[in-house]
Amino acid sequence: MKKTIAVLGLGKYGISLAKSMYDMGADVLVVDNDPDKLKDMDGYCTASVCADLTNEDEVEMLGLKNMDIVAVAMAGNLSASIMSVAVAKELKVPLIVAKSSSDRMTSILKKIGADKVIVPEEYGGEQSARILASDTFLDYFKVDENLCMVEMFPMPKWVGKNMVELNLRKNYKINVIAYKIHDNGHWKILDPTEPLAAENELLIVLERDELHRINK
Repeated sequence: MKKTIAVLGLGKYGISLAKSMYDMGADVLVVDNDPDKLKDMDGYCTASVCADLTNEDEVEMLGLKNMDIVAVAMAGNLSASIMSVAVAKELKVPLIVAKSSSDRMTSILKKIGADKVIVPEEYGGEQSARILASDTFLDYFKVDENLCMVEMFPMPKWVGKNMVELNLRKNYKINVIAYKIHDNGHWKILDPTEPLAAENELLIVLERDELHRINK
């Protein structure tokens, strides 16, 4: 099912996130108070709205309750970020993501209801989009233009089988490097004869063109 996302704020991160989500097939609403930035997004979004995101009435009129994800991408404007996160929370948006520029801002955004806080130095727009657009990926790392790493739980049909039985390298063109032990959170080299448990978080390396094989 196609995901819907509202990207509030068109700085570098917001633009990258919106374009990446749109390229992945999501319905993307972009919102900013700068008409020129909105015009530059023609062809990279489903809809655009010019609005003052510090104004509660204007934020409420965006129709955020219809979104699967609201991404608040205004780390330089704390008041607009607070207003947008608070309204999205009141409207029971399933996933609220907010960009932060400091530890203090991160703390505030989490307290008012952000489900995930993004620090731009750690997460780029494409990386965030890969995670948000997927029902499978827990984290995504771009190694270079060809190779990437993904953290994910095993697919249901993998559970109870081991690496030898699954032959993931042949069947999915992926390499499972390690898995995370559920009890202590430590990564461990995978024993190819050990059956996978549903709670075993996997670290996988693959070519970016093969992501569709595991992003179900």
